[in-house]
Formats: sequence, C-alpha cells, structure tokens
Amino acid sequence: MIPKQYLQDRFVLLLVSVNIFLTFLCVMLVLLRLGVGQGSEGYIVQYRANLGISAFKTGSVTAIVSFVGFAMLTTVTSVALSIRTYMLRRELSIAMLGLNILILLLAVIVSNALLVLR
Repeated sequence: MIPKQYLQDRFVLLLVSVNIFLTFLCVMLVLLRLGVGQGSEGYIVQYRANLGISAFKTGSVTAIVSFVGFAMLTTVTSVALSIRTYMLRRELSIAMLGLNILILLLAVIVSNALLVLR
C-alpha cells in the first residue's frame, strides 16, 4: 500500500522519475550498443589494470546484459524500500532514492565504457 503523502510529495516523485529515466537510459544504451547481428563472444567485461598486457578480459553477451538486470533490480528495490520507509522517515526515503541515482549513473558510465572498448 502506497501512502497518500508519498504520492503527493513532489520531491519524492521527482526522484522516482529520475530513477526511472536513468534505468530506461541504461537499458536502452546497453541494448542498442550490443549489435544484434554480431557474435555473442568478444565483449570486454573486465579491465584489470594490474595485469599489464592482458588487462582486458572478454566474456559473453550475458555479462553485458546483466547491467540491464542490475539497473532494473536496484530501481525496483530502491523505490520499494523508499515507499516502506516514507512513513517512518521522509529523509531516509529521499536518501535511498538519491543514492540509487548515483548507482544508476555509475552503471551507465561503466556499461558504456565497456561497450566502447569492443
């Protein structure tokens, strides 16, 4: 049950909207960059700076698509926890949504950096 005050709080709704937009952005950037006709192997999924020449580790498309699942899972979890904690502490609810924005921004940056290296 979503509290009535939660749905009337404009700042919370703004944060939820930003979370949903960043999730959509992450999903679309990953899916559009995958390349439908290309092979499923050869995606760079890790970069280890301490390995020197073999710093890049390749993997399958499922490792890259996991960014989509991560973005969706963190957004759903963050919004659900925000709804549950809103009646206890509004500030805690806002902090959860704000931190999820940071997590989604990092997911977009990292997934884009790995897909550019391909």
